[in-house]
Amino acid sequence: MRETSPMRRLEHSLTKGNLWLYVLSTLSRKRVHAYGLGAEMEGRFGWRHGLVTTYLVLYKLESEGLIKSNFYGRRKYYALAPKGKAALTEAKKYLGELSSRL
Repeated sequence: MRETSPMRRLEHSLTKGNLWLYVLSTLSRKRVHAYGLGAEMEGRFGWRHGLVTTYLVLYKLESEGLIKSNFYGRRKYYALAPKGKAALTEAKKYLGELSSRL
């Protein structure tokens, strides 16, 4: 965690405050079940969120048509839907443009 309050706020807003972006990015690489999503993101991005939060975000993203789910055995796996791929591309473009203006 960052030492100053402004940096802590920035880190929170860019990570947990925009968890949907990290979920879409993770699912763009492979399908993942909800329980394994936290570990995938921690390994890739270096931070972890709560399991309840994971389920809330997955439910929201699926209801918006950004991700889709299928059962394989007893586990429900999530994958990026075409609409989610477009949203991820748009978000990355926006962040790149914003970063270049800072």
